[in-house]
Amino acid sequence: MQEATEHTEQLAEALLSYWGYDSFRPLQREAMECGMTGRDSVVVLPTGGGKSLCYQAPAACRDGVAVVVSPLISLMKDQVDALTACGIPAAALNSTLSTEEKRDITQRLREGEIKLLYAAPERLLLDGTLTFLTQLNVSFVAIDEAHCISAWGHDFRPEYRGLKVLREALPQVSMHAYTATASEKVRQDIASQLELRDPAMLVGSFDRPNLVYRVRRANQKLKQITDLVDRHRGESGIVYCISRKEVERTAEALRGLGVHAAPYHAGLSDQERHRNQEDFIEDRVQVIVATVAFGMGIDKPDVRFVAHTGLPKSVEHYQQESGRAGRDGLKSDCLLLFSPGDANTWRRMLASSDDQQSFNSAMQALNHMCDYANSVTCRHKSLVEFFGQAYEKDNCGACDVCLAELETVDEPLVLAQKIVSCVARLDQRFGGDYTSKVLAGSGEARILSSGHDRLSTYGLLKEYKPPVIRDWIEQLVGQGYLQKEGEYDVLQITETGLQLLKGDAQPRLLRPSAPAARQKKKASGDDWEGVDRKLFEKLRTLRGEQAAERGVPAYIVFGDTALRDMARLRPATLDAFSNVKGVGAKKLEDFGKLFVDAIADYCRANDVAPADPAPTVAARYAASEDDSPSLPAVAAFRHFREGLSIEETAAHLAKANSTVVGYLNQYLQHEQITDPTPWVERGLALRIEDAIEQVGLGRLKPIYEHLGGDVGYDEIRIVASCVANRG
Repeated sequence: MQEATEHTEQLAEALLSYWGYDSFRPLQREAMECGMTGRDSVVVLPTGGGKSLCYQAPAACRDGVAVVVSPLISLMKDQVDALTACGIPAAALNSTLSTEEKRDITQRLREGEIKLLYAAPERLLLDGTLTFLTQLNVSFVAIDEAHCISAWGHDFRPEYRGLKVLREALPQVSMHAYTATASEKVRQDIASQLELRDPAMLVGSFDRPNLVYRVRRANQKLKQITDLVDRHRGESGIVYCISRKEVERTAEALRGLGVHAAPYHAGLSDQERHRNQEDFIEDRVQVIVATVAFGMGIDKPDVRFVAHTGLPKSVEHYQQESGRAGRDGLKSDCLLLFSPGDANTWRRMLASSDDQQSFNSAMQALNHMCDYANSVTCRHKSLVEFFGQAYEKDNCGACDVCLAELETVDEPLVLAQKIVSCVARLDQRFGGDYTSKVLAGSGEARILSSGHDRLSTYGLLKEYKPPVIRDWIEQLVGQGYLQKEGEYDVLQITETGLQLLKGDAQPRLLRPSAPAARQKKKASGDDWEGVDRKLFEKLRTLRGEQAAERGVPAYIVFGDTALRDMARLRPATLDAFSNVKGVGAKKLEDFGKLFVDAIADYCRANDVAPADPAPTVAARYAASEDDSPSLPAVAAFRHFREGLSIEETAAHLAKANSTVVGYLNQYLQHEQITDPTPWVERGLALRIEDAIEQVGLGRLKPIYEHLGGDVGYDEIRIVASCVANRG
């Protein structure tokens, strides 16, 4: 662990106290430090990478109010509800508020009671809002979904362009942009448009290892979707369709099969869309079937699957849409179904654009998506490398390719050489459709009139239909042996394609009309390991009841990660419950006794043992030998520096005294403290040191016995640590 700083300690305490997290995710610490020190930043973290915490944690630690730009009312509401549930005062200014509610928020802002203020870009650009903000103590400005700023991004919104006025209105306040998908070009455009000053560019890995990616040819599409839903019966999922008509048809079919499903598309009324979205967020609907209009405002962490019934229009869109699965870090499925007609559907829809440059850019993005769908290389590798990052693993263990679920042809090299040879014989002047027909031995007039029926490669694959050969061509493009050039996607042979002709390559080509894929080995990792499923369901029911009582989504009470941890650990005391992932001080206070009692009732009724008691003092002492402090311990360091007692620190952190003693020993070791008297009375400390002088620093028990058994192990550990630090 890096050396603890004052900011690290504050942030660690906030994460532990408010959210119950005991570690930073990748780049979170660096992003939070920017919020603490006032350095502008552009932060790119994948969906589920914890972007919100990057500004919420420093906002909770700093004086003043952080202004958060958010695009949708529903997203603001979810985040404000979640922050309030954690004990952090937050509010949102939007059109749904009454005059009295707006007045109340304004008053609380003036009095400095609110830590985070959410607002849409349109509202922040109003003169009255800007003037009001200049009268407040604004700690920093955070801009969520910042890719909307850039015309090069995949979801450009003109109103985001105007946000640079915040820099003019609040020149001394730092600005921070957050997004899940942004190329280097988009990142630089964001920094330029916002007039950021020497911003830190923090770009996390685009890989989502907990997502299991599968790509299938659409074949009995409804059955493919229902099979996925059945595997996740009772769990939340999203099904994306290209058209509104398909959304309605799919939602109706799922309802007919007994699935609680609802549609979402721009053709519905605002009221119906809002109702269906709320039903999904609050678990009254299991599956939402939607066009790409759905999703940006969704902050639901427990979506266990995302299915696409057709090609998304770009890899960026696919990364963002599929990334709505598994935001809590638990294993989740992403299924992409596609057919050759999907690309033509998008081409027709995109052709209405009057801007030729935008159309060409959109077509290029669509071609990249087609390459991904037709590829037979690791899905994680393909996505990560698309965004310009290296992927080092040989086998991700979490996609259809690496799980060996795809049926491949027996002699792919020979088949690929026939195809690439035909491209060469055609002088690299034709596209995939024409090439596939020549290989199939088509008698079309243009082939005969061009004399291509006399080529040595004519009819070389006549046992296959042109669409099958066309698929193989796309797979070779996806693997880099062929490439498309120009407006008409003329096939060209790459350097690796020339190596393939020499036999120095190992292509992979899928069998035509493959049966339903068989899973030959399990995806890596098991999020259910050690979880008592019956207890999990009991706790999930209790969570739902508490959420309904408070009028908030279930995940605001506890996420699935927390429930699984409870059902795995079966904590029998509030102190043990406080160590569950996702349990902070406020949630411990609000729900601790209720859930601990429910766990105890379950254990009695099912003759199941509760959690093991806390580790012994000696075990904790042994564990502290490592010189790298845990993040929960780092959260306590600031209190120890300020001279707070063990009892006072325990009260601040909502931890038991014995737990805080463990943190103190990590602090003593990390800081090499040699004086124990801030925590042990001087006379007692000298007595313990004399005992150590007599029996040595080995085990604690001999020291305890030498002292007659009337001095506690906690005091002995503290003094022993300080004596050890003296060498």
